[in-house]
Amino acid sequence: MFQFQHIGHLYALAILPFLVVLFIAVLYWRKNKLRKLGDERLVGEQIQGFIPGRNTFKFILLTIGLATIIIGWANLRMGDKAEKIQRKGIDVIVALDVSKSMLATDIQPDRLTRAKQLIMRMTDKMQNDRLALIVFAGRPYLQVPLTIDYSAVKMLLSNVSPDMVPTQGTVIGDAIDMSLQTFTQNERKYKSLIIISDGEDHDDKAIEKAREAADAGVIIHTVGIGSPQGATLYDPETKSVKLDDDGNPVVSKLNEDELKSIASAGHGTYSLLQNTDEVANKLTSDLEAMEQKNLGSVNYTDFTSYYQYFLIVGFLALIIEWLLPGTRKKVGNPVTVKTKAQNE
Repeated sequence: MFQFQHIGHLYALAILPFLVVLFIAVLYWRKNKLRKLGDERLVGEQIQGFIPGRNTFKFILLTIGLATIIIGWANLRMGDKAEKIQRKGIDVIVALDVSKSMLATDIQPDRLTRAKQLIMRMTDKMQNDRLALIVFAGRPYLQVPLTIDYSAVKMLLSNVSPDMVPTQGTVIGDAIDMSLQTFTQNERKYKSLIIISDGEDHDDKAIEKAREAADAGVIIHTVGIGSPQGATLYDPETKSVKLDDDGNPVVSKLNEDELKSIASAGHGTYSLLQNTDEVANKLTSDLEAMEQKNLGSVNYTDFTSYYQYFLIVGFLALIIEWLLPGTRKKVGNPVTVKTKAQNE
């Protein structure tokens, strides 16, 4: 099976569409300039050293070179030797609050960014557990089903923002419901849900849902993001502080009582996010202390990498593009040569 060792490096491919758009814009600008001088074909023939299509060909070589080098950088590889390894772990779902209140800056740089950093640290420490990601605001959405591919979780996590959830609010109860549907239904243990939120919950059924989850064997841990003093929210539409219906600044505050109650109902723990590493260590320790289940998995122990082939193609394309002249070399004026010969 082929896979990329550093799949996050493929994000660099996003620069290619911008280069294509820029190149097309330059071609369009040049064509308009030539039209102002006269017939485009005749004017092009009068330009000294002009080679039709040469600039386009050089740009194609440049694009191929950059694309293949980036792919090589991500290291495409294939597993050669498969070994059956018995693993022990649990199923973990992270439910991340992405409501607009998570953009408050009472915790730097903002609540949502710190929450994403926490999840990243946790995945770095996890080894055998299956992990899933749910984002929620007014409605929950399953972003990543249960998987051991932590790199896929990290990749999708980096794109998480409040804009991906059209319905605003903070309905933690619905996120717990979706988690119950995502977990394996025929097991009553080996399951944990981690809710990361500022606790501004508009759902009075959250605690009841947490009790239902606990009855189904799910241990619920909660992490509070923000401060009890709170912070004003920025409104991107008005480019100023967000105001309520009475014209007063909207202040978003951390609701620790709500999150503590949910954790208590879910037989788990509550943590206030101040030091990211400390909270990540605490949560992973709590998960490791749970009863583990045997997970049989095929792991590839030897890989053959193919990055060198992509790098060779990429550098060859760039070298050819660099050596290929953009115009013909200037030759002597035929009229001048003839006159000199006659004089001799």
